[in-house]
Amino acid sequence: MGQFQLTPIERVKNISKEDFYNNYFKKQKPVVIEGLTKDWPAFEKWNLNYIKEVAGDKIVPLYDDRPVSHEDGFNEAHAKMKMSDYIDLLQKEPTNYRIFLYNLMKEVPQLQNDFKWPNIGLRLVKQLPMLFFGGENAKVFMHFDIDYSNILHFHFHGKKQCILFDPKQTPYMYKVPHSLISREDIDFDNPDFDKFPALQKANGLLCELNHGDVLFMPEGFWHYMKYVTPGFSMSLRAFPSKPSNLLKAAYNVFVMRHYDNFMRRRKGQDWIDYKNERAIADTHKNI
Repeated sequence: MGQFQLTPIERVKNISKEDFYNNYFKKQKPVVIEGLTKDWPAFEKWNLNYIKEVAGDKIVPLYDDRPVSHEDGFNEAHAKMKMSDYIDLLQKEPTNYRIFLYNLMKEVPQLQNDFKWPNIGLRLVKQLPMLFFGGENAKVFMHFDIDYSNILHFHFHGKKQCILFDPKQTPYMYKVPHSLISREDIDFDNPDFDKFPALQKANGLLCELNHGDVLFMPEGFWHYMKYVTPGFSMSLRAFPSKPSNLLKAAYNVFVMRHYDNFMRRRKGQDWIDYKNERAIADTHKNI
């Protein structure tokens, strides 16, 4: 077992529109901004008890860290629970159950008054933000986003650790073909360099998000996240700026996703096994 060589992501207390655009967005360089949410009602109000109070009766979709199965649909939930019961579980003990890409603001419109669209030079998609919840030590497997968006990822209640890899590191990431993920048997906290030697060549980035912090993740960046404590996050998105990434996003959404689902239905577990073997073979050609 080994450890990645991870460079800390730059942190700033606050940032001007020009500084963000020129030094981070234009250069596609991640940054953590600490002061962006200080004037939001959410900064004072958003914690797990508040969410339980305003959304406790909602039935929410839950995901755990089981490996992808041919029986699962694309982003299909593994379980459902009342939000109040889920938050009780988070606060009682570690759990693998996470809420992923959940449109809670549509279900509970009053939450829409708690945040402000930040004016920092990103042309954000003005659709309702998605929320993500996790318990202590819950992990979000290494992946990149299907639409290659530029993402502002805001964290609330406690701490979350994020490991990022630039798209240029993809040759070493054991990417599973026809998908957006690395092999799921890689432990990104404690990688097995004997089994996955290419990972030793991968140069990553690391940060810890505290309540109210926002991480800028440029388009196509790989990310692995771990909830150090129970908490929740919110993402705002901007379309990819590079034409090549717009094309990749369109391919992923309109072709790749449907082809993968078709092959899962047709070949079952053999398709998943074939893709996992290809991830190793393809990656080892690069070292």
